Amino acid sequence: MEEMNVEKNQLSSPRINANSNGSVVNKSKSTPAKFPLTFWEMAVASGVVLSFAVGLVGVYLTMPASDYSFLKLPRSLEDLQILRDHLESYTSDYTIQVLVGYCVVYIFMQTFMIPGTVFMSLLAGALFGVFKGVALVVFAATAGASSCYFLSKVIGRPLLSSLWPDKLVFFQAQVAKRRKGLLNYMLFLRVTPTLPNTFINVASPIVDVPYHIFFLATVIGIIPAAYVTVKAGIALGELRSIADLYDFHSIATLFLIGIVSVTPTLLTKNQT
Repeated sequence: MEEMNVEKNQLSSPRINANSNGSVVNKSKSTPAKFPLTFWEMAVASGVVLSFAVGLVGVYLTMPASDYSFLKLPRSLEDLQILRDHLESYTSDYTIQVLVGYCVVYIFMQTFMIPGTVFMSLLAGALFGVFKGVALVVFAATAGASSCYFLSKVIGRPLLSSLWPDKLVFFQAQVAKRRKGLLNYMLFLRVTPTLPNTFINVASPIVDVPYHIFFLATVIGIIPAAYVTVKAGIALGELRSIADLYDFHSIATLFLIGIVSVTPTLLTKNQT
């Protein structure tokens, strides 16, 4: 047994040789960083991207011949105003194509964690008004979050472990403590900016949040923020920066709604 242990130690220990000067040189090789996704996981992600691309191509082919160089993801309020000005003329005549194109882009951005969905929410208000805009944003955001949820079941764990290890540990502990009132907790997270929505979408299946709870918390919890953003999109020309959307009054209102959402859970804990 001792001989076996010695052999194991020799195999597991790094190779150490002495050079001509008698100094010790460590011959152990550091293993290169491994890509976090396997071939099949990459194939699934690529298939999702391809399906979105096919949807956008289908919308493009059904639109009239024109110069569409203005079509790009807005990165500033100036970009958004240019996009709004061009799309307004198409929205009345090609409503279905504009709606489908809008939803495909929004869902794609949500699925693959591409920043800028706040501009898409503003655009919904500018093109469709408050009530239609809120309904459109809630639908697209919920569909995108659901797509991200299911894609994360396949490729999420290695990505989360490398991108947000601390947030993942925190979220997992909080979910484990709140199993009985998980819907209220998820509503609180959706309504308030406590954790980024992108992180919630990716991490929820990893920490075993059931999809029905995830879905209900998403479709209900994003309504207040969607309303604030879509309403601001109607007066797009008056906005000077994205920071104007979420002033102290808006943030305080969202936190108040969030506190109300977790109150039943807190009362239940006190009674028990």
